Amino acid sequence: MADLRDVAVIGVGATKFGENFDWGVDDMLTMACFEAMEDAKIEPGQLEAGWIGIQYPFTGFSGATLSDAIKTYDIPITHTENYCVSGLDAFRNACLAVASEQFDMVIACGVEKITDQGGRGLPTAGFGHPVQMSGLTAPSAFGLAFPRHALAFGTTKEHLAHVAVKNHFNGAVNPKAHFRREVTLEQVMKAPIISGPLGLLDCCPISDGSAAAIITRADIAKKYRDDYVTIKGMGFATYTNLMMYDKNFDYLAWRPTVKAAEKAYAMAGITDPPNEVDLAECHDCFTITEILNVEDLGFCKKGDGGPATAEGRFNIDGQVAVNPSGGLKCFGHPIGATGVRMIYEVTKQLQGRADGRQREGAKVGMAHNLGGLGGVVCGVVILTNEK
Repeated sequence: MADLRDVAVIGVGATKFGENFDWGVDDMLTMACFEAMEDAKIEPGQLEAGWIGIQYPFTGFSGATLSDAIKTYDIPITHTENYCVSGLDAFRNACLAVASEQFDMVIACGVEKITDQGGRGLPTAGFGHPVQMSGLTAPSAFGLAFPRHALAFGTTKEHLAHVAVKNHFNGAVNPKAHFRREVTLEQVMKAPIISGPLGLLDCCPISDGSAAAIITRADIAKKYRDDYVTIKGMGFATYTNLMMYDKNFDYLAWRPTVKAAEKAYAMAGITDPPNEVDLAECHDCFTITEILNVEDLGFCKKGDGGPATAEGRFNIDGQVAVNPSGGLKCFGHPIGATGVRMIYEVTKQLQGRADGRQREGAKVGMAHNLGGLGGVVCGVVILTNEK
């Protein structure tokens, strides 16, 4: 039996994210998966198993969504669905299978095709109780955290705006991002309100996209490339769909992030995150979400997320480079694809070949993926290029 820390990523691929009206699900999966295989220098016939993250039934059912796209018939392929963590959960299960030595070479991928559905925001039809969920949207659910955080710690709208400015600065030079333009503090502050305190530029866009990763063990990875990256720590945690009824839920922290990070840090032997993690692809579906997440991940103390961002501590050259790719703010959030895209970004950063802004000298990177309306499930994966 191998160890999770023996698991290696040897190839990654991703489509451009955006309003990909000209591409279907098969098109995007084919582009992302074959790019990953080419990057890993393997052929489709070498894949022994696959995992695919998809949230919505209109995108695809079952593992056959992947096998039909890339013609990997007769091998086991599993469809994972776990809210916004669907793709990262596909990656987690693929890593566990390789660590168990059941398979030597597998693929983890994710895809979502949302823009064809029309309407505003994420499709929510059929989700939850018709009364409890009536009128509830992602911006309204996450936006509830801002007034609570503001009351407790003095967080301001300008603090939120600094998150958007930082991430758009990073994403402006990323060729695969949906939105490739910088924004000013004034533009963010004056943007039309979407829900409660959150304006248009506080929210990530609705996008289509796909991403993939080729996973094996380190002893095998050496045969394919020298700059492979390995798992340093991994943690996943699930809370409840009904946290609004939990008297202990105070909107000051995303509990699954706290718990998942604790597990990942324990496995990685990390005790001082801001000084031991070089970069993090952090779930920034909304600006307030990132502020709570950088606190919950231990990159700063509770309540200091806004000021720390404004001070530049999470810039590309800051203490921890948070969302050097531009994050969900610039890429959008095709649900099943997001978590694997984070693995794509962290892997390329650690190999010194980032698509956009490169964190110089990066040795340890994190993918943090949060799901559900207000923080129901979370995955944290820590990767390293240290051998």
